[in-house]
Amino acid sequence: MILVTGATGNIGNALLKELRASGTGPLRALTRDAARAGFPAGVEAVEGDFGRAATLKPALDGVRALFLPSRMGPDADILDLARQAGVEHVVLVSSITVQTHPHLGPAEENLAVERLLKDSGSGMSWTILRPTQFASNALWWADAIRTREPVRLPYADVGLPAIHPADIAAVTRVALTEPGHRGRTYALTGPERITARQQIEAIAAALGWEVPVAEIGREEAQRDMAAFLGEEAASAVLDLMGGDVNDELLAVRDTVERVTGRPARPFRQWAAENAAAFR
Repeated sequence: MILVTGATGNIGNALLKELRASGTGPLRALTRDAARAGFPAGVEAVEGDFGRAATLKPALDGVRALFLPSRMGPDADILDLARQAGVEHVVLVSSITVQTHPHLGPAEENLAVERLLKDSGSGMSWTILRPTQFASNALWWADAIRTREPVRLPYADVGLPAIHPADIAAVTRVALTEPGHRGRTYALTGPERITARQQIEAIAAALGWEVPVAEIGREEAQRDMAAFLGEEAASAVLDLMGGDVNDELLAVRDTVERVTGRPARPFRQWAAENAAAFR
């Protein structure tokens, strides 16, 4: 039995489809509301809340492999429950910032989760995935694009190797079901660097109308982002968007293709697949 947590998220939802398509089973998906989850046929939906570890016991019953996005915040209690349930292998999605910007608060949090998994003394094996910027972060611009307003962009011409969430899911599927990936840490990127301006152009092409861009400075962007992310997180995001990039962050890696045998998907594919979200 494989348990997918964060199953309604961009990675989790794609992972369930990957696992179903490959004939893997049985599958279980964790959600806070099973009635509204809409998982693929053949996937068992179970309810649970990471904020209340005890609610996860039924979901872990009989599970041998576990998918964890680090944003789910697994703590020692949750990992202990997994060990007690007999989980043998955990695939954790962390962040490339652990190696590119370890001084940032979100990177420190991700590293703490990695260490907790590695050092838990649980006997569980692990695979850690460190993706770069998600292509789906472009959804931040959806409201402006939908209402035909200019998209406000800091660092509009800094190119980053954004990754399609489905590629993270594809690597996860391999790590969960095939040998040779236990005890490995993989940095994941898309196939090319792409600037925010180029992302907007790809979305515009998928929509069939022009999307205007308004370049803004860091101070203005900080005010905008801090309203919903908080000051520290907003500052970290802006560093990674262009304020403090480095060669390690900008590097394009072929890990997706090496692990899955399929090339990483370009941003324009994500834009075409998700055009409806911007209409």
